[in-house]
Amino acid sequence: MARRALSASSWVVATIGIGLACLHGVSSGPTDSPFAIGAIALASICVGIGWIINRPPLSALATSLISLLCLVAALSVSLRSSSTSTVETLVLLSQLTLVVGLIIFVRNRLGQRASSVVPDGLIVGLGAWVLIWIVLVQPAIQESTSSSLTILRASTLGAAMVVLFLLATLLFSDTAPSPSVGFLGLAVFLGLTGIVLRAMSFRQDFSITSTTYTTPFLITCGFAAAGFLHPSVRHIYTSGTSRTSPPLMTRLVTTTASLIVPVVLLAITDPFDTQDRIVRTVSVSVLAIVVMIRVIQSVRANARTQDHLMKSALTDSLTGLPNRILMLEHIETAVQQAWRTSRQPTVLFIDVDRFKNINDSLGHSIGDNVLTLVASRLIAAVPSHASVARIAGDEFVILDATTESPTQSVLLAESVLDAFREPVNTPEGDMFVTASIGVAYSPKGVDLSADDLMRHADTAMYRAKAAGRNCIALFDDSMLEKVTKRLDVETALYRALERKELHLVHQPIIDIELGIVVGFEALMRWERGDGDIVPPTEFIPIAEETGTIVPLGSWALNDALIQLRHWIDTNVVSPSTTMSVNVSPRQLHDPQFVSIVSDALAASGIPAEQLWLEVTESVMITEATQALSALRRLNSLGVRIAIDDFGTGYSSLSLLQKFPIQCVKIDRAFVQDITTQEGARNLVRTIIAMANALGADIVAEGIENKDQLSVLASMRCNKAQGYFISRPISVADVPAVVQQLQDIDAWRARTSF
Repeated sequence: MARRALSASSWVVATIGIGLACLHGVSSGPTDSPFAIGAIALASICVGIGWIINRPPLSALATSLISLLCLVAALSVSLRSSSTSTVETLVLLSQLTLVVGLIIFVRNRLGQRASSVVPDGLIVGLGAWVLIWIVLVQPAIQESTSSSLTILRASTLGAAMVVLFLLATLLFSDTAPSPSVGFLGLAVFLGLTGIVLRAMSFRQDFSITSTTYTTPFLITCGFAAAGFLHPSVRHIYTSGTSRTSPPLMTRLVTTTASLIVPVVLLAITDPFDTQDRIVRTVSVSVLAIVVMIRVIQSVRANARTQDHLMKSALTDSLTGLPNRILMLEHIETAVQQAWRTSRQPTVLFIDVDRFKNINDSLGHSIGDNVLTLVASRLIAAVPSHASVARIAGDEFVILDATTESPTQSVLLAESVLDAFREPVNTPEGDMFVTASIGVAYSPKGVDLSADDLMRHADTAMYRAKAAGRNCIALFDDSMLEKVTKRLDVETALYRALERKELHLVHQPIIDIELGIVVGFEALMRWERGDGDIVPPTEFIPIAEETGTIVPLGSWALNDALIQLRHWIDTNVVSPSTTMSVNVSPRQLHDPQFVSIVSDALAASGIPAEQLWLEVTESVMITEATQALSALRRLNSLGVRIAIDDFGTGYSSLSLLQKFPIQCVKIDRAFVQDITTQEGARNLVRTIIAMANALGADIVAEGIENKDQLSVLASMRCNKAQGYFISRPISVADVPAVVQQLQDIDAWRARTSF
């Protein structure tokens, strides 16, 4: 609160100071007018308050006080004494004090960053000096009868130009000014304005009163007081933050004007004498040297910037290795140079296994440390003529342009894989890191681009991942065919729903004892427009991976419930018949999924308890928190949850007890061997007992013959589905199949147990 009050007060003081100075100027009163005395008194009080509260750096306070006191004393002496030399000495002392203070200020605040803007400040200072010399100093020398007084006044103007140079250096820097720096900078600039106006008043052809040049001095007092009153003055020497937009245009306009104006004046005026000619020549020569230095500095800075941009564009910022763009250039060069030679350049595509786990568990800083160490290992593992690049994340590429056979390519990959045998040392301790490596080489006589060769290595790397990671895979054409086919399926899947290529088939679930249909499981099928049938085992994983499963699952849910409603309304099935729909982890992650289920139930008019949502065991292991929250919300609606393929995943009884499971579906892997293996029967018996203990329903999947159904019946498994009962059938065939299954005599004759 106090800081905010001081900040507001500083602006108020600056406004009052400006007002008093303007009143002094308008009144055209003497130098010691009440307005002038009020402005000086206000400045004195506020600077004192600022010193007590904010404790600014002593050198900054001393510089400001000495400079202001010298100016006030000069004004006072000019009123009470005719000693013009004393007045000029005091004014000169004020400027010399500012020079010393500003040098300290610029050095502390800008540091090394000042070197880039000092030449621009010098151009402004020298250009202003040439202008001042021609307009003020030289005419004063010609008119004056006192050489000592003229020297004092010229020295004052020279010191003022040095102050201007330092002020321009501060203005041109890319350091953002604080409020205190802004106030004090304006105070210095207005003081310079007063000095110049005062010097102009000494010329006989100018009519400038003392009120005119004392007004800027009084405004200076107000801004100086505001600067010391603002809380930011305590950190005035601290190097400020860089501006988001450096004042490049300000620098350009100011320095250009500082060059053009003196040149024009030199061109239209003639030297008065030899002294004038010498001063002009020396001043212009120094200005030219500074401009030349500035040009050289700009050229070098531009070259450094270009080099930096080129390096940033072609190298990886973390490891310093070539990036994808530069590596593709290297590969392209290697392929072209290998044409009509025995060489077959090799590209290795390396992906660090499970690197996401390192980032997620240990943090990105440790992940970056691991990547740096991996880069060092790769460089050490390959010949000196080979190139190593990091093209993205945890992916590295190695190019050896000298290999001549696939055997050499594989040997190179094995040496790289060996580099991962030893643990890497990180701040969190030693850890083992493995990698999957894809190998591709440029065969003789085959025109491959650099992008093709890298893509082949990338494809082989994914084969190594699929083979279990921490291994090598050599590219062959079959991999490319598989990738191309997957891409085709993935692309077509996005449009499959709107093209109405997807449809549902339904597999009946029967009550074993009664032989009646008690439910259906909805299964998705895809027949492409060209008549090609894509099996679910092929497109469902792709839909999971790409997220397409979310809209597909929503469509399947709505379609299945609407179809069940139709069958109930047309008396094809009983009003209590259930519908089972498979749900993926992606759907459970969708925050709208519960609303989608609720809307589908409302649209179809099916009671919530007749909808079974089937999830796999893996959901409970890998997505426990998200899955549990979603399933509990669904269960609160009345929807029942079934665990599909039970026993084939990472079964956990504690998780099974935690989740709202109302049905356990026994996987076909156990049912297939139930008639021939005692172990399978014992497992099924255990699953049934466990489900009964949890109060869950039981459905056996994959029933393929009467014996399997008989054994399950003897174990008191009450529901089943499978090819023996019915294959998944189209919507049109459901009425006939249901009627056939619910013929009690036919069912008993078929099962006879």
